[in-house]
Amino acid sequence: METANILDIIHKSEGKAAIISILEDIQEKYTYLPEEALRLVATETGCSLTDVYGVATFYKAFSLKPRGKHCVSACLGTACHVRGAETVVAEFKGQLNLQPGETTPDNEITFETVNCLGACALGPIVVSDGHYHANVTKREVKDIIKATREGTHGSDGASKDYEFSLEASCPQCGQSLIDAAYYIDGHPSIRIDVMTDVGTGWMRVPSLYGNFVKILEHIVPEDALLTPLCPHCGSNLQGELGCLECNAPMGTMNVDGGVGIISICSRKGCSGHILTLNGATI
Repeated sequence: METANILDIIHKSEGKAAIISILEDIQEKYTYLPEEALRLVATETGCSLTDVYGVATFYKAFSLKPRGKHCVSACLGTACHVRGAETVVAEFKGQLNLQPGETTPDNEITFETVNCLGACALGPIVVSDGHYHANVTKREVKDIIKATREGTHGSDGASKDYEFSLEASCPQCGQSLIDAAYYIDGHPSIRIDVMTDVGTGWMRVPSLYGNFVKILEHIVPEDALLTPLCPHCGSNLQGELGCLECNAPMGTMNVDGGVGIISICSRKGCSGHILTLNGATI
């Protein structure tokens, strides 16, 4: 690791408000966060090393050990399992000659298994560098690996957002919106109430940033507008922002103890969102 490269990354940012961005850039360059890099980030930004390590270990996107240039995740959740996910995983293990959690000798691909990827109806699901492959079969594994190595599977514009967990709370009453009894993507979901044309019911979204699937109690059309409500105090969570993708109103929640705000489009079928942490928009 070259110290000058790390310093260049840090000095392009704006200090504490950009810690997450700095760590993303470092990991993109080195595939993980070297200890020396974390110490430099702490020194150059004025943050404590404890705080920097806290960010590096809290968010799923970051790794403290070397990873491959590409990451492939196969779901072994119940819905995927009953559709043959074990066979798909076995094929990946055979093709790559490694176990889940390991990296190929050329440091190109890290393969892992997860409990849920939030798209159960499309299982078995495999995610490669942020690109979702639905209804995967054993015969498709070779093509997925090839596309992963060549970087061609994301040509359709699939999301490549980094993923990390968010602690959401109501901006009015301050109570947590995390539902530890209902997991999505292997993490507790965010639960709010919503008013729809068919009545009021719950809606759950992933607390894992980078996945914006909406799971509703009632079946509504994909273009339906939802009115978001706090399940504790009943406050309307609709904010002033309009969705950048469809211009629909956005539901707003505090995240990570009030250090940030997440706004999610209120249209059922839209994944539009805006996240601000410590004053920095992601």
